[in-house]
Amino acid sequence: MSNDDPRQAIAERACAAMFEHDYASQGLGITIASIAPGRATADMTVRRDMLNGFGMCHGGFITTLADTAFALACNSYNEMTLASGIDAEFLHGAKLDDRLRAQACERSQAGRLGVYDITVHNQHGELIALVRGRAYRLRGKPVAGA
Repeated sequence: MSNDDPRQAIAERACAAMFEHDYASQGLGITIASIAPGRATADMTVRRDMLNGFGMCHGGFITTLADTAFALACNSYNEMTLASGIDAEFLHGAKLDDRLRAQACERSQAGRLGVYDITVHNQHGELIALVRGRAYRLRGKPVAGA
């Protein structure tokens, strides 16, 4: 996946190191579709055990998918970065067997603070959720070894 851009190689290395131990995302069947500096895309298929009492995907699972893409994007510089807040707007319901895709994109990075927008769409291109994440970077703590 790497090209000649060293920033891309760093993003891929940090992503692999994080996801190796991300048992929550793995347990939900979340997969990584792409990673780049400040960007990440993650996919998840809605399973029966993710449905709420109305037969729709529970918002917590949609938010978790978005949070996974957010975490990968903001840690793509190989500096440990933690979420300081997240806001989600649910716009359309997701159903059993829907394939959801969360795309995270860095909007601002100033010092230790970052802002990321995450969109979640289904396989039909319908916008399921809009999420905004705020992140705080810890300096001197790499995600993957030096």
